[in-house]
Amino acid sequence: MAALALGVGGAASAQAADDWNPKKTTAGGAIRSGHLLFLGGIGGWYPERRPEGPGDVKRQTSDALTTMKNTLEKAGSSMANVLKVQVSLVDPETNWEPMNEVYNTFFPEPRPVRSYFGATGFRRKGQLLQIDCIAYVD
Repeated sequence: MAALALGVGGAASAQAADDWNPKKTTAGGAIRSGHLLFLGGIGGWYPERRPEGPGDVKRQTSDALTTMKNTLEKAGSSMANVLKVQVSLVDPETNWEPMNEVYNTFFPEPRPVRSYFGATGFRRKGQLLQIDCIAYVD
């Protein structure tokens, strides 16, 4: 299957789709492509890490962002290098403000762009949020 690619100056050339490679590799729990790191599906609660129960949204936000921070640092980046965050949040009407209060303590200014959406729940009963991010690494 051939794909049409526009080169510099807008000239079209055919390129086989099988030839394209994002050059992605694993990097300390993240996926790296070039100078970008992608982290997805960081949950707010893992029973094997905290068997006493899921806790509230503040606890889950802190746990998820601590996992993000540790994973980014292991991959050679930091919370200051996060470009975009996506938050899936159960009951955002109730949980947005307390989640946001904790969230803001993890990111220096300027904070990354962020999108969020409400969720009815996750596979793990009691989990209140899930976070993804894109960061850069030099």
